[in-house]
Amino acid sequence: MAMRRDFRITKEPLVMIIPMIDIMLFLLVFFMISTIYMVQTNTVQVALPQAAAGKMETRPNIVPITVTEKGDVLYDKDELPNENLADKMKASLASDPDTVFVLRGDKKTDYEAVVRVLDLLKRSGAKHVSIATETAGRQ
Repeated sequence: MAMRRDFRITKEPLVMIIPMIDIMLFLLVFFMISTIYMVQTNTVQVALPQAAAGKMETRPNIVPITVTEKGDVLYDKDELPNENLADKMKASLASDPDTVFVLRGDKKTDYEAVVRVLDLLKRSGAKHVSIATETAGRQ
């Protein structure tokens, strides 16, 4: 009785690396684009003036102060008179001295209203003040 051996050629399983790289790159691009929309601040819409050179602040404690076209001042979406505005600024600075105040003045607002808010920021002791603008070319 002759023993018969079965010599089948077995293939090793292949790991297809190219499709995996395609999927990883797709996910990378997806998350990069989606984080752009996550960074947008949730503030009142105003028409900002344009600036050619500028960068976005990325500190953790950012307080937007908006001056509307009519000259109304909004502290983080809350409309406040100037007396209460100074108290709110001082309270924010007491809790975190590195608070960044982002002044968002509508391009049609009076210059005097923006200067009044800048003066309040200086008197309250704010060290980090940014003025929000639109990047030139973006509307």
